[in-house]
Amino acid sequence: MEDVIFLIRGNRNGEPFAAEMYQGGEQPYFTLRWQEDEGELHIRIIPKDFDEYGNPVGELTLESVSMAFPWSCRGGREPEQIFMNGYQSWTDSHEHTIAEKEHTISGLASGMVQRYFLDRYGDVNFTMKPKGAGQFHGFTYCYFRDGIQYRFLGSLSERDGFTIFYYNGSAQQMTIEKDCAGIKINSEWNAFDLVELDGTQDQVFDTYFEKMNIPKPSCVPMTGYTSWYNHYQNITEKIIMDNLEHIHKMGQMYDVFQIDDGYQTYVGDWLDVDEKKFPEGLEPVVGRIHEYGMKAGLWLSPFVCEKESECFRKHKDWLVKGENGEPVCGGSNWSTFYALNLELPEVREHLRAVFRQILDVWKFDLVKLDFLYAVCLQPTEHKTRGQLMCEAMDFLREIVGDKLILGCGVPLGPAFGKVDYCRIGPDVGLDWDGSPREKLLHRERVSTKNTIGNTIYRRQLNGRAFWNDPDVYLLRDDNIKLSPKQRLLLAQINGLFGGLLFTSDDIGQYDQEKIKLQQTLPELHDIPCQVERNGRYTIVRYDGQDGERILRIRL
Repeated sequence: MEDVIFLIRGNRNGEPFAAEMYQGGEQPYFTLRWQEDEGELHIRIIPKDFDEYGNPVGELTLESVSMAFPWSCRGGREPEQIFMNGYQSWTDSHEHTIAEKEHTISGLASGMVQRYFLDRYGDVNFTMKPKGAGQFHGFTYCYFRDGIQYRFLGSLSERDGFTIFYYNGSAQQMTIEKDCAGIKINSEWNAFDLVELDGTQDQVFDTYFEKMNIPKPSCVPMTGYTSWYNHYQNITEKIIMDNLEHIHKMGQMYDVFQIDDGYQTYVGDWLDVDEKKFPEGLEPVVGRIHEYGMKAGLWLSPFVCEKESECFRKHKDWLVKGENGEPVCGGSNWSTFYALNLELPEVREHLRAVFRQILDVWKFDLVKLDFLYAVCLQPTEHKTRGQLMCEAMDFLREIVGDKLILGCGVPLGPAFGKVDYCRIGPDVGLDWDGSPREKLLHRERVSTKNTIGNTIYRRQLNGRAFWNDPDVYLLRDDNIKLSPKQRLLLAQINGLFGGLLFTSDDIGQYDQEKIKLQQTLPELHDIPCQVERNGRYTIVRYDGQDGERILRIRL
C-alpha cells in the first residue's frame, strides 16, 4: 500500500470536522498513530483531552473513516481475477475481471424488496452501490490473482467495525472503509489493522491466518444428514425416524444426523417442541441417533424470533429497536422475524438456558446456528456492527463450550476461529438458479449455481478459518428439478472443496450407482485441484481414477 490518503469525517458536540492525512500526525481533536511493519498497517485514532484552546474535547462522533490508494489491475485478453469476499455466508462471492459487473438488486425488484424485507439479508443499507463494470466491494479480505500468484489485502480484526474494500477498475484505485458511522469514541480507537501479502494461494492464506493467531480447526471433516432440503418444516418424528432407520439399515455410517427447522412450535420458542410432530419430544430421537453411532445435530436461530412466537409476544422489550423505536425486522422468513438484543443481560440468560437444555439435557452434540447476521443489524452509538457481531460469536462459543458449532448466515470474519464448521454459500435450491424474477433479487437468495461458485472461491478458508459447509448435495430422483448432470456436479464440487458433506436424501431410495457415488465423495477431499477462469466459465481440474477430470461451470 503506497501513496495512501487517510480520510476522516465526524463531529464534536455537533461541530463537524474533516481531515485528509498522508501518515500519522496531529489534528485539533485527535492524534493519528500510523504504524507499518512487515506488510501490516495499523492505524489508531486517539482523541485529545483538550483542543488547542484548552477546552475539553470530550466524545468524538465518527461519520466516516477510510483510506484510498492506487491499485492496478490488468484487463485485456489475459485479465487478472478479482475476488471480493461477500458480506455474509449466503452472499454470492466469486472471481470477476474489470470488464464484468457485480450483481446488485435490480430496480425492477423494488416492490418485492420492500414487501419481503430483502434488503435486510445483506449489506445494501450501509454500503455504496457499484455503478458499473469494474466496480466491486467486499468484506474482511480480497485478492487479485494472476495465474497462481495472489496479491492479497485483508483485515486482521473486525472487532472495531467491519472492514469494507471498494475497488474501482476505471480509476485503478482501492478504497478501504471502516463501517463506523455514528460511533462515539473518547479513547484510543482501532481504525484499521490491515495486511498486504503476495505469493501463491497457500502462502498468502497460511500467512493471513497465522498473523491473526487463528489455529487450524481441532475437529475433522464430517459427513451427515439434514432434514431440511427434502422435508423443509414438514418434519415429524416418523419422518425423522424413518430416515434414521434407512441410514442404519443401509449400513451407511454418517458422522452427524441433524434435525432441521420444523421441530419447534415457532422460531424463537426453541424449547417448545411441537407435540403434534414429536409427541415424545426430541430425547428419544437423540438416543436413537447415538445408538447408531452418530452425533446428533439440531438447527436453531438463536438471535431471532418470529412474529407469531411466544418470545415475540411476551418479550418485545428483548428486541433490537431501530431509530424510530420500532423492533428491527431481520427478514420475511416464517411470519417475519425480529432481532433479539444481545446487549440485554436477560436475553443472554435466556439463551444460556436454551443451550443448557439442548446440549446438557437433550444431549445434542452439534448445533447449527442460523441467521446470525441479525444480531448486528442495528449498530449503536458505542458499538459498530462488527463489534456486535464479534461479541456475539464470542458469546456463542462460550455457551456452546466443547460441543460443535455449524455457523450459517453469518459475516465470515467474526466467525473465523469461533465456529467449527461454517456455511460459505447460499442455500442450495431444488433447481439450478431460480426463476428470471428471482435473479433480480438480493445476492443472498437461494441458488444452487451461486452456492457452487462460493464453494469454489471461498475454498481457501476450508481447514484454516473453520471447515467449510458447502450446503447439501442431492442425488435423489424425486422432489428435485436439478438435472442428473447438475446433481453430479454439485456432489463433486462439495466433495472436492467441502469440509462438511451433508445430504437431505432418503438413502433408502438410492440405487447401487448412487450408493457407490456417495461413498466416493469423501475421497475427493484430499485430491489436489486446479481452478482457473476462461471467460464466464470456471474450470476445475483434478485427477480421477480414470485420469484427469475437468468440470466447467458458468457462473
